[in-house]
Amino acid sequence: MSIQPALAVVEPAPDVEALIERFRGCKARIGIVGLGYVGLPLLRAAVEKGFPALGFDVDRNKVDILNAGGSYIRHIEPESIARLRREERFSATDDFRRLAEVDAIILCVPTPLTRQREPDLTYVVRTTESIAPHLRPGQLVVLESTTYPGTTREIMRPILETSGLRSGRDFFRAYSPEREDPGNDRFGTRDIPKVVGGDGDPAMRLACAFYDQVVARTVPVSSTDAAEAVKLTENIFRSVNIALVNELKVVFEAMGIDVWEIIEAAKTKPFGYMPFYPGPGLGGHCIPIDPFYLTWKAREFDLATRFIELAGEINTAMPRHVISKLISALSERSSRAIKGARVLVVGIAYKKNVDDMRESPALKIMELLEERGAIVAYHDPFLTEIPSTREHREFAGRRSTALTREALAEIDAALICTDHDAVDYAALVEACPLVVDTRNVCARLGLARDTILKA
Repeated sequence: MSIQPALAVVEPAPDVEALIERFRGCKARIGIVGLGYVGLPLLRAAVEKGFPALGFDVDRNKVDILNAGGSYIRHIEPESIARLRREERFSATDDFRRLAEVDAIILCVPTPLTRQREPDLTYVVRTTESIAPHLRPGQLVVLESTTYPGTTREIMRPILETSGLRSGRDFFRAYSPEREDPGNDRFGTRDIPKVVGGDGDPAMRLACAFYDQVVARTVPVSSTDAAEAVKLTENIFRSVNIALVNELKVVFEAMGIDVWEIIEAAKTKPFGYMPFYPGPGLGGHCIPIDPFYLTWKAREFDLATRFIELAGEINTAMPRHVISKLISALSERSSRAIKGARVLVVGIAYKKNVDDMRESPALKIMELLEERGAIVAYHDPFLTEIPSTREHREFAGRRSTALTREALAEIDAALICTDHDAVDYAALVEACPLVVDTRNVCARLGLARDTILKA
């Protein structure tokens, strides 16, 4: 008697149309991986539109805060999280086995640079490796983290397919770059159109079906590579133009021309000009980092990204330019050397009115000041204590100095790095013998004294 070989069990193909309808009806369960400045707003937006959701994060402290109805991000009101938790519309967990419970897995993890200014995809790789064992047929997997063209195809797909499932057949892979702008009261998560690229038409349709319910408009593009390129283009545009205006600032200073006056006049032209503003350097999770993802990828094609690299050089040189202006002003106006001078850095967040200090140039400025022997303190109404950062762990735990009359009386110079609205600049100018203003906030407020220096 012959023995017949066992027939392989063939899983039925996922019903794409049924899943699309689940997304359109807000019935599909959404899993957001990474509950930071991108993931948490997306989680809230999805849940408020009616999707049941699970939030995933390796940081148990974040998980506990969210499950208790709190928030650790300033512009995400605790009351909104508490209400959604009371209604049992979402929960948070650090148990990645529960990924099998969701219909869509959205990755919102960091994509920093290494010290050599090359892409660091550690978070993307590790998170994808955590997803693969729990991947099941019919799931949509979307990356939102900024990265170079080809990442979801070259890095994520092979890892996910170690599950034995195939992209485009068993699960569906897409890319939709985050466009968060923390602290922007005009444009929140739901107001900003979402670019979407999929690995094939089913993935594109599924991703659009989800995001159509959450944001104002989806903008489909031809592929995941194209969607990845869109995000880089947006931030390279900003980086290059900020570098241009930073260079103009230095040139116009030498000519005795106020660059801020020039920008205000130039922006009255109703076409052909868009204002960008100089500053002490670049900060945030996008502009200082994203352009170098394309620079790195371009080398694979033996191409040089000269504009991008030049813009990076100009922008990273700005902290040293600011320090140079401060040193000269101390010497000329008070015959004071930088060594031993007491300097107050005002604002260490990377932009005004937020508690986010990722890549903030203020930290580099503090480092340069202390290297030169200055005694440095800082004031920031949104950051009462400096957290540990990748590049400046030496500042971790340092606390904000209150702007009391007694504290200001001991300061030799105040250096405005971030122009938070919640700072009493009039008191600062009144009390300090020298104020170096990198944001033009004193002029905007009509504070005119010879102790103010624009930098």
